[in-house]
Amino acid sequence: MAHYHLPGLFEFYELYRVFLPCFFEHPEYFYDWCDIGSIYGAPYDCLWGGGRVGFGENDMDEVLALVKEYNISARLTFSNSLLEKEHLSDKKCNRLLQALAQDNNDQVKNGVIVHSDLLLNYIKEKYPTLYFVSSTTKVITEFDRLKKELDRQEFSYVVPDFRLNKRLDDLQTLSTYQKDKVEFLCNECCNFGCKDRKMCYENVSKKVLGIECEDHVCTSPYAKEGYVFSRAMKNPGFIGIEDIRDTYLPKGFSNFKLEGRSLGSAIVLEFLLYYMTRPEYQLNVREKIYLDSSLDLF
Repeated sequence: MAHYHLPGLFEFYELYRVFLPCFFEHPEYFYDWCDIGSIYGAPYDCLWGGGRVGFGENDMDEVLALVKEYNISARLTFSNSLLEKEHLSDKKCNRLLQALAQDNNDQVKNGVIVHSDLLLNYIKEKYPTLYFVSSTTKVITEFDRLKKELDRQEFSYVVPDFRLNKRLDDLQTLSTYQKDKVEFLCNECCNFGCKDRKMCYENVSKKVLGIECEDHVCTSPYAKEGYVFSRAMKNPGFIGIEDIRDTYLPKGFSNFKLEGRSLGSAIVLEFLLYYMTRPEYQLNVREKIYLDSSLDLF
């Protein structure tokens, strides 16, 4: 079974409020070899946020009530890499963690995506029922480093840099314990040869913390176009549905992350259609979510 970890816990509440009933009430629409492992995200003004910020304005109680209704794991994206001890007392972030921990039950556990070991140790002590995901913002591009991260007992999942996605000969050497923890970032659009990825994430962390810095300027030849799914599909690190079904699942890997928190809900819907929905039912899903006979595009 492929477990998808979907973007936009706070960012795309309105989309998931319609999509989740469709997913659970019409299983015939969707591939029977996949499910929803979690939905991740954070409110737009979280001090501990990182990676992608400035998005997510939906009410915490409504968001958590929705995922709880469908027994879906909620993950907070607290991947700021530059946190100091004084930041740990932030009231909003602690309130979110408290709510997440209270919603844990026997059927589903909630978790936190982290970069900072300082934050990891703080949450472990104060909210011990939550699980942890090692963030892709660490930019783990060396296979030996990935193995060491997978062996850290505090992490339930590790998201390596997307440039390790196709290192199948190396990945096949992992133990079953390690394979169960690998969470592949499938649909990254970033230039495969980018050398500034870590710097880009650190720039976001600085801005969240109010540290004065210049904007990071992406040097990718396609930067001005923004995210384009059709171009992401041509990325050497892209993992498509055939890859998941025919290669990764048979080799013992089952966790797949979709990025998209900073995108629009329309493109996120396209991810849900491509990765989860049988082609013959994609129109049915669109009709459930937004398509009707009176809709005008322009």
